[in-house]
Amino acid sequence: MNDFSPIWTRRDLMHLAGTAALGGLGFSRLGTAQEATGMPALNRFPRMVQEYYVAKIRAVEKRMLERKNSLATKADAEAYVKDVQGRIAKAFAPMPKKKTPLNAQVTGTLDRDGYTVEKVIFESRPRFHVTAHLYLPKDRKGGKVPGVVGTCGHSSNGKNAEAYQSFAQGLARMGTACLIYDPIGQGERSQYLDEERKLIYRGTTHEHNMAGNQQELVGEFLGSWRAWDGIRALDYLLTRPEIDPRHVGVTGNSGGGTLTTWLLGVEQRWTMGAPACFVTTWRRNLENELPQDNEQCPPRSLAYGLDHDDYLAAMAPKPVIILAKEKDYFDARGSEETLARLRHVYGLLGAEENIQLHIGPTTHGYTQENREAMYRFFNAVTGVSDAQTEPELTIETDETLWCTPKGQVGPDLGSRTVFHFTKQKAERLKKAREAEPAKGDALREAVAASLKMPTRDPKSPPNVRILRAYGGNRKYPKPYYINYAVDTEPRIQAVCTMLGDERLYSRPPQAPKDGNGRVLLWISDQSSDAELRDEPLIGELMEKEGEGVPVFTCDVRGVGESLPQSAGGNPHGYYGADYFYAAYANMLNRPYLGGKTFDVLRVLDFLAKYGWDNVHLASKGRGCLPGGLAALLDDRVKTVTLRDKLESWHSIATEEHYEWPLSHMIFGVLKDWDLPDVWTALKDRMG
Repeated sequence: MNDFSPIWTRRDLMHLAGTAALGGLGFSRLGTAQEATGMPALNRFPRMVQEYYVAKIRAVEKRMLERKNSLATKADAEAYVKDVQGRIAKAFAPMPKKKTPLNAQVTGTLDRDGYTVEKVIFESRPRFHVTAHLYLPKDRKGGKVPGVVGTCGHSSNGKNAEAYQSFAQGLARMGTACLIYDPIGQGERSQYLDEERKLIYRGTTHEHNMAGNQQELVGEFLGSWRAWDGIRALDYLLTRPEIDPRHVGVTGNSGGGTLTTWLLGVEQRWTMGAPACFVTTWRRNLENELPQDNEQCPPRSLAYGLDHDDYLAAMAPKPVIILAKEKDYFDARGSEETLARLRHVYGLLGAEENIQLHIGPTTHGYTQENREAMYRFFNAVTGVSDAQTEPELTIETDETLWCTPKGQVGPDLGSRTVFHFTKQKAERLKKAREAEPAKGDALREAVAASLKMPTRDPKSPPNVRILRAYGGNRKYPKPYYINYAVDTEPRIQAVCTMLGDERLYSRPPQAPKDGNGRVLLWISDQSSDAELRDEPLIGELMEKEGEGVPVFTCDVRGVGESLPQSAGGNPHGYYGADYFYAAYANMLNRPYLGGKTFDVLRVLDFLAKYGWDNVHLASKGRGCLPGGLAALLDDRVKTVTLRDKLESWHSIATEEHYEWPLSHMIFGVLKDWDLPDVWTALKDRMG
């Protein structure tokens, strides 16, 4: 979540609007039909997707708790800590295989009362520069001092934000060094700048999602990249002769609380930690409809049985304090639940006092009361100070603190962006795929493996709800229609609309006994209801097929009739419900696109029950992906018409500015296949 509200400009809104052809990140096209007809689009299942995922996460949490509650001995707890470290490593893979030279340099020093600030730049990866400040106490009576790596929340000016200057300076004034650095996409490390050094995407979460969503196509996770920066920051801190390696901690707030949590899970050299304004539970975040940006949603993490507490359990029995807020959007009840889970593990290890929780009384942010709780906790561990309150602070201007000449590593140092690395990897993967392209059964197996759909028996048709018949009032191409809600999974319905020349009250008609079960099936882009009223292609296809061919349309999950009215704001925005559920689907290792494709396949099973097994499947925009993938996997689709389809995921991975949503991407898909493989396989069926 953002620490600070983004400032939206007309340019931002135009960008969000996207293009209909891409089915982009933009505003829903449903308004077109409503403006033309005066009728709202149908949406009878607005909570369906939300409640589906709530049930999934509750089931996952129940299994996780059963395992944790079964721990009974110290040996059990030790084995659990080792196991959770291994699962975290899998969830955050791949990490770089080797550490490259830091090439660290100090570009300037500020001499202040009681401490100095060194302006540090290092490379966490070759030509991937990290800007940092080392706050160093002047009074080092013992020769060495404890060190803390500071991670920033979603502040546009990164490490220079007042709250983050404050805790770094506060630590230094109390005798602990603090190396605080700019995260990717913040401060001096903006990833998307125009020629005038102005941000192309306003709001740090927008930058993170642009880079992170795209990375998933090549099997990378932005949170792993951010964690690697933090690991390399620790590497640099430990090169300094002033630092006592027996006392090295990490702290941060919000997005920095996220990163602190991840770092405690992936790096074992820390001796103490203090994540602020992040730690709760996945269930609380989902139930509360709280979107989080890409780096906060590790793909596969829920599939590996990892909740927030597990990333802290990886530290056990080392001291950790969870810093929460009573009035935060991160639910403090989840923080308390996390504490209880960790107390069980720490208690078995004989160190229950080493896991603590402080809940400040105010709203989200690394405010003074939480900073003071962190100081007291770290000071008690290191013994460096007995101070209970924050000392007087001096807040510097951004320009005074710049590590680079004009405040950006890209134009100032020629630093590479995340996109540069993503594009480079995509090109390598394409070359490898082209050397051994997937075809025929191998392609179908690869597609099915990537989609990770539930088990399905095509000969066992799904249950179908017959909704009340309507007619004559929605300006469809035929005078009457009826809706069928196809139960594709527990709690999930794909809503089909059948058009007719006469009123329909019951099940679909049986196909002719001559075996010509021809049917036209339209997979909607954003709404069957709206597209039946304003999409010319449907009319063209109906005319081409002729009067005797039934017409069905289908809204898969999260589309049209089940467009989520949750998570706030525009459901198709970069931070909206469509993204929200795609992120949870990826954490479950069950891609949202796989679920949408499964819906189409079950609708095909439903139609086949009545003999309609000669299917002309058609779609436009976003619907082309679940529709086209289902056509590849099911030979009952004899004809395919796809307009304005996405030609390749490679094009998304190699385009700096793109408009395709996470909901229609698959983690790591470009390692094995790409959409041109599918379109080529369907070539003989293309209408």
